[in-house]
Amino acid sequence: MTFLPKPRLHHPDLAANELGFTRRDYEGSISTLCAGCGHDSISAAIIRACYELNLPPHRIAKLSGIGCSSKTPTYFLGNSHGFNSVHGRMPSVLTGANLANRDLIYLGVSGDGDSASIGLGQFAHAIRRAVNMCYIVENNGVYGLTKGQFSATADRGATNKRGVANQDQPIDLVSMALQLGATYVGRSFSGDKGQLVPLIKGALSHRGAAFIDCISPCIAFNNHQGSTKSFDYVREHNEAMNALDVLTGRDEITLDQEPGTVEVVRQHDGSLLKLRKLDAAYDPTDRIGAMNFLQTHHARGEIVTGLLYVDPDAEDMHGFHETVDTPLNALDDAVLCPGSAALDKINASLR
Repeated sequence: MTFLPKPRLHHPDLAANELGFTRRDYEGSISTLCAGCGHDSISAAIIRACYELNLPPHRIAKLSGIGCSSKTPTYFLGNSHGFNSVHGRMPSVLTGANLANRDLIYLGVSGDGDSASIGLGQFAHAIRRAVNMCYIVENNGVYGLTKGQFSATADRGATNKRGVANQDQPIDLVSMALQLGATYVGRSFSGDKGQLVPLIKGALSHRGAAFIDCISPCIAFNNHQGSTKSFDYVREHNEAMNALDVLTGRDEITLDQEPGTVEVVRQHDGSLLKLRKLDAAYDPTDRIGAMNFLQTHHARGEIVTGLLYVDPDAEDMHGFHETVDTPLNALDDAVLCPGSAALDKINASLR
C-alpha cells in the first residue's frame, strides 16, 4: 500500500511552539482509514499533545503491532522513530527499545485485538514491569481488517452487523492495567478531544507505565443497533451496512462534555454510547477506589472516562533495576566488555 505524504507547503503565519515547530511538523502521511474513523481523531489528538508539550519529534519513538489502530502511526509524527512489529508483540519490542535507549519518549499504539487477544500476555508484562511509556489502545470491539468479528473487548450481549450476539465475557483492559500496577490509567472517547488531548499529554509526561483505553467506534463494522462500541452508544445504535465494500464519508462525531455528567452519544449507525465523565471530587490517587468506581458504573451500563488513577511518585523499570544513566546503546566496548578479571569476580561471587 502506498502512503501519500502531505504537501510540505503551509501557511507562513502558522503558529509555532517553543521549539519553532508548527503542528504540521508533527503530522505524518495522509490517512487511508475510512472517512469518519475514530482512530483519525486519536491521531489528531496525539499530534496536538506533542505540539503543545514542545516535544522534539526526533526524541519520540512510536511503536505498533497489527490492525487498523496499528496503521495509525504512519499518520502522525512523520519525523519520529517508528517500528511496526508483528501482531501482539509491540510491548516486548518497546520494552527492548526502552532498555537500549532510555532517553527516548516511548509511545505504543495498539488495538483491542492486538492487545486484548494475541498480545494479552505482552500487554500484561509490559505494564507490570513499569516500562516508561504511553500505551494507547484504540478500542472499537471488532477486528476491522478481517471484516468485523468480535474482539476480546466486545461486551457480552452486543450484536454484530448480522444480529448475532456475543456470548463471551469482555476483557476490560483498564481494570487489568490497574491490577497489574500501571501508575497512570485513563479512558476516553475519540470524539472528546477536550478530554483526550490532556490525557495524552499527562501520559507522555508521566514516568512509568501510562495506559489509555480510548473508545474509537468502527464506522464500517461496529456502529450499528446493538453495538456497545458505536458512536451513539458512547453518545444509541445504526442500521447494518450492506454487503458492498464502498463506504461514504461521515462527519466526525465530537463531544463537549461537562465533568460529572453522563452523555448519550448517537453513532453513525444509530446506536448509542453512554459516557460518564469524572467530576472534580473524584480522587485519582486511590487505586482501589478507582477499581470500585469502574465496577459500580459498569453495572449501570456506563463507560467511565477521564484520568482514573495516577501515582505522582511512580518509578519506572530503570529505577527498579538500577540501570546506568547512559543509554545502553551509547556505552563503549570498554564498559560493555570489562574483561576476564571482572567476569571471574562475578563468577566467584556466585559460588
